[in-house]
Amino acid sequence: MSTDLPAPVQGYITAGNAFDTDAMIEAFAEDALVNDDRREFWGRDAIRAWIDREVVGAKVTMAVTATKEHYGDVIVHAALDGEFDKTGLPDPLVLTHYFTVRDDHIVRLMIIRNQPA
Repeated sequence: MSTDLPAPVQGYITAGNAFDTDAMIEAFAEDALVNDDRREFWGRDAIRAWIDREVVGAKVTMAVTATKEHYGDVIVHAALDGEFDKTGLPDPLVLTHYFTVRDDHIVRLMIIRNQPA
């Protein structure tokens, strides 16, 4: 099932692909949570540092392959590429991004590399 992406989610993806930290961080609520690979980043300051280091710093791009809406959350499957160590990773590297949006901001983003069932 496909869905149109809410503005903050689309903004996050578009800004990320343009390596625009400021526009990416604007998509998040002040007290948002990002969990990337079982590491938690709480609030815009911590999220900005994560974006600078691991998204923009590594020139990570997202090519959306599928989207779903599930009880108000937005699930985005995307192939990622960039300048990061790809040793032992599948090609393409598809990660699932679970977005929760409230009041036109991302309040939670969970990023998981799912395994086939």
